[in-house]
Amino acid sequence: MRQDQYERLQALQEKLMDVFLSEADPDGWPGVGIEPRAMDKATRGDRVWCKKDAAGTAVLIMKAMSMTGMIQRGAAEGGMVPPEGAPEDETEMEDAIQAAEREAAKILATVQARMKKAQ
Repeated sequence: MRQDQYERLQALQEKLMDVFLSEADPDGWPGVGIEPRAMDKATRGDRVWCKKDAAGTAVLIMKAMSMTGMIQRGAAEGGMVPPEGAPEDETEMEDAIQAAEREAAKILATVQARMKKAQ
């Protein structure tokens, strides 16, 4: 990975975090202040979509963080990232994706718990 790509990845990570903070704010979701049983089907569906959208953004953030972390570890070990075009370890990548999905699920659960507590 070139230095300019690494810097763009870091900038993307920051932009995604801003988007996530906006998407994960329950005050911006449909049906604010309405008890779930009082919501119509469309409002409930839109609300679920908002939660899933925030969770998807969280997964992207975690993947970007994982990539920058791998690059930083590679640099700390005295080398840079593998040469361009070198195959990546698929097991490592799958582990990173699963970890990101677990983290996104935790974040979503936290947001849902806060929303439930606020109601």
